[in-house]
Amino acid sequence: MQEDLDRILFDEPTIRHRLDEIAAQITQDFRDRELTVIAILNGSLIFMADLLRRIPLPLKLDCLSVASYHGGTRSTGEVVFRQVALPDVQGRHILLLDDILDSGRTLDAIRRRLEEAGPLSICVCVLLAKKITRAAPIEAAYVGFEIENEFVVGYGLDYMERYRNLPCIGVLRNELITHE
Repeated sequence: MQEDLDRILFDEPTIRHRLDEIAAQITQDFRDRELTVIAILNGSLIFMADLLRRIPLPLKLDCLSVASYHGGTRSTGEVVFRQVALPDVQGRHILLLDDILDSGRTLDAIRRRLEEAGPLSICVCVLLAKKITRAAPIEAAYVGFEIENEFVVGYGLDYMERYRNLPCIGVLRNELITHE
């Protein structure tokens, strides 16, 4: 599957090193607080598992399943929540984990829904943040890597549900993408 990549942006050792740094910062920032982590499925699953094993704090974990890409390479702007009930966040410090901050629409919609439930705080942590103007006003407190506006796969990120299991993050070859 790596032969489908135009180029690799981040190899596995680079990702692991950056996760160590992010985990240390989160551990420092939340050392005196109980943390609830909410991971956005499916893209953040690998990132979540690898990051949380590096955080030596007591924490609760929950997941949300949402969709905004609907099989394409760009957010449609419509965020669909796939479960009826949201995690219990009232009175909790929330760390929202996602694979990529792109347009910001998905994370903004999730944050707004969670804020309605009365958490003490919500911080966003993303593996990747695109260097673009966002359609929604949201920023991440913790960012693994900033990238250009390219379509990337691997380490949980997919195209048409493929490539999630690549141990690296790379730019998918343009000819493999069905352009919308």
